[in-house]
Amino acid sequence: MDAQQFLAEFGHIANAPGGVGKLRELVIQLAISGRLVERIEAEAAASQAIEAAAELRRVYEEELNLRATRMHPPLHSKPFSVPDHWQWTRLEQICLYIQRGKGPKYVLKSSTHVVSQKCVQWSGFDLSPARFVADESLASYGKERFLCMGDLLWNSTGTGTAGRVAIYQSDENVTAVADSHVTVVRLANCSPRYLWCVIASPWVQSRIKPSHPDSLVTGTTQQVELNTSTARALPIPLPPIEEQSRIVAKVDELMALCDTLEAQQQVRSKLQSNLRQSTLQAVASAVSPHELRTNWTRLADNFGRLFHGPEDMDEFVTELKNMAVRGLLSLPSTFPSPVDEVVADCDSLRDQYITSGLMRRQKLISVADSDVVYPKHWAIAPFDKVAVVIGGVTKGRDLRGRDVITCPYLAVANVQRGFFKLAALKTIQIGKEELDKYLVKEGDLLITEGGDWDKVGRTAIWQGGVENCLHQNHVFKARVPSTSLLSKWVELVFNSSVGRDYFAGASKQTTNLASINMTQLRSFPMPIPPLDEQRAVLAKLDVLTEQAFVWREQLGRKQRLASLLTGATVAAFTGIAIEEQEEPMKAPKTELIAPLRLGAIPDIKAQAPLATVLARHNGEMSAKDLWQRFGGEIDAFYAQLKSEVAHGWILEPAPAEMREKQADAGSA
Repeated sequence: MDAQQFLAEFGHIANAPGGVGKLRELVIQLAISGRLVERIEAEAAASQAIEAAAELRRVYEEELNLRATRMHPPLHSKPFSVPDHWQWTRLEQICLYIQRGKGPKYVLKSSTHVVSQKCVQWSGFDLSPARFVADESLASYGKERFLCMGDLLWNSTGTGTAGRVAIYQSDENVTAVADSHVTVVRLANCSPRYLWCVIASPWVQSRIKPSHPDSLVTGTTQQVELNTSTARALPIPLPPIEEQSRIVAKVDELMALCDTLEAQQQVRSKLQSNLRQSTLQAVASAVSPHELRTNWTRLADNFGRLFHGPEDMDEFVTELKNMAVRGLLSLPSTFPSPVDEVVADCDSLRDQYITSGLMRRQKLISVADSDVVYPKHWAIAPFDKVAVVIGGVTKGRDLRGRDVITCPYLAVANVQRGFFKLAALKTIQIGKEELDKYLVKEGDLLITEGGDWDKVGRTAIWQGGVENCLHQNHVFKARVPSTSLLSKWVELVFNSSVGRDYFAGASKQTTNLASINMTQLRSFPMPIPPLDEQRAVLAKLDVLTEQAFVWREQLGRKQRLASLLTGATVAAFTGIAIEEQEEPMKAPKTELIAPLRLGAIPDIKAQAPLATVLARHNGEMSAKDLWQRFGGEIDAFYAQLKSEVAHGWILEPAPAEMREKQADAGSA
C-alpha cells in the first residue's frame, strides 16, 4: 500500500473504534521499520554504534566490578525488512546493563524509593505509587541497581501489566531501585526514546501473550512472565544514532497530531451525544400527536448521525420505555381505567394477610406529588393501594429455641432492572413459621431499597426456579393481586425515568449512597391505564425493543468491520500482520448446541419474553440468536430459559447438550 492509498483510507482508520490507537501503532511500526525519515549519507553507520556500545559496556562492567555479560548467539534472520544501512542486533548488544530488580525490604519511609509496575505506565513514568526500601538493606544493592536517568523500565510479570515500558525520569535528588517485577534496561549510547518505540511497537506488544506463535512470555493467560534472558535476546532494528534522533522527533510530532485528533473526536462525540439525548428527550416529552410525529421524523431523518455504536441504542431503548409509561406508544383506549377494581383486589389481599398474621395493619398514606403528565383517561393511585408491599428478612436475628430452615435469599446485587443475577445466591436461617411471610413467589415484584445511585428502585419480576427463595431486608417484595394491573407494567414504570426520578428525589442521600424506605415506596404515584392499553403498550414496546436490538447488532457489526478494515490497512502499509483482538460482546462460556423450539404458547399475562420472541420467529431459533434478542446478560438469559422450559413454554432441548466454548486462538 502506498502513501496515496493510505491517505484515501485515513478517514476510515481514524474514525474506526480505536482508530487513533491504530494510527499510533502505525507511527511506531513505521518508525522502527525505517519509513519515517530519509537517510543522510554523512551519518555514521549503525555498526559503529554497536561497536562503541561494546567498549562502553566493557568499561562499565570493569568499573562496577560486574561479571562480563555472556552474549546470545548472533542473529541469523531478519524479523522484517529495514533499510540496508540499518543493522539487526540483540538488545544486550547495545546495553550497559539488563537485569530484573530485586525484592526489597519495605519500610514506611526511607532515603530510597522502590519502583514497581504501578510506576510504569504507557502515559510515562510515575513515581507517586513507589514505596520505600529499608536503608539498612541497601548494602546488599550493587551500584548498578540504582536507577539512572534514561533507564528503560519494562514490566515483566502479570497479565495486563507485563510489556508496559517507560523511561525513568525523576528529580536529581531522588534515589530509586526497581523491584523484582521490573526489568531495568540501561542503554550504552542509543536513544532511550527510540528503544521505547521498539518495545512499545505492535510487533513486540502483540507477542506479550502465551498464545502467540512467537511469544516473548511464558506462563498462562492468568500470569505471564517475561524472562530476563528473553529481554536480552530481543532483536532490535538499529538505525544510526543520528537517525534515531530524527526518528524520535518525527514520532513525537506525529503523536502530538494523534493527540489533537483524539481530542477533536472526543469533542465531536460529546456534541453528538448531547444532540442524541436532546433529540430522544424531545420525542419522549412530546405532548401531542403532531409534536410526537414531528420529533420522531427528525429522529428518523438523522438516525445515522445520532447513533454510531451499539451502546448508543441503549439510550434509545431507555427513551422508548419513557415514552411507553407516558402513553405515547399506543392509541388511547375507549375503556376507563380499572383503578377501582385494582384497589378492591389489593384491599382484599391485604385483609387476608393481616388476618393470617403475615403483616400488620399499616397507617394510611397519600399519593406523592408528581409533575409527570399522563393521558387524561389514566388514573393515578399510591402504589400501596394497588400492591401489597412487604419488607424483607433481617440477618443476625436471635433464632434460639426456634425450628429453623436454611433458605437462599435475594440481596440487592441479585436484583437488576428487569432480570435477576442468580449465580451467587447467599443463604440465611429463619424460623419455619416465617417462611410464608418472606417467601418469594412467582410473579412477585422485587424492588431494591438502595445502594449506589443506580441500585435504588431496581425492579424485576420473579419467575421462580429457586426453591424456598426469600428476600432480604434491603429488597422489598410487592404483590399485585389484580388481573387488571399487569406486573410487567409496574416493572416498566419503576425501571423507567419516571421511577428513577421519583426514587432519586425521595431517597435518603449520602455522599455515594441513596436509599428509599417503605413509606416512600408505598406512596409512589402509580399510573393505571386501561388493561387493553397496558397490553398494547407492552406489546409495542417489545416490538420496538426487538428492532432496537437488531439495530444494535448491526451497529456492532459495522464497528467490528471497521476495526478489521483498520487492522488490515495498517498491516498492508507496514507489511507486518498484527493479530487482532476482537471481542464484540460478552460471550457465554458454554454454548447450547440444540436449537430452541416453542412449546405451549404463553398467554398475555405470562412473563415469557423468550417464548414471545420464538413465536415471532416461526417457533425455532439458535440459543445465541435468542440470547442476542433477549438483550440481558448471559446469566439472566439462562435463568429465564430455565424458567420458561419449566413452564413448558419452551421445549426441553433434545439433546440438551452443553459444550464448553473454546477460546479463540488470538484471545488471552
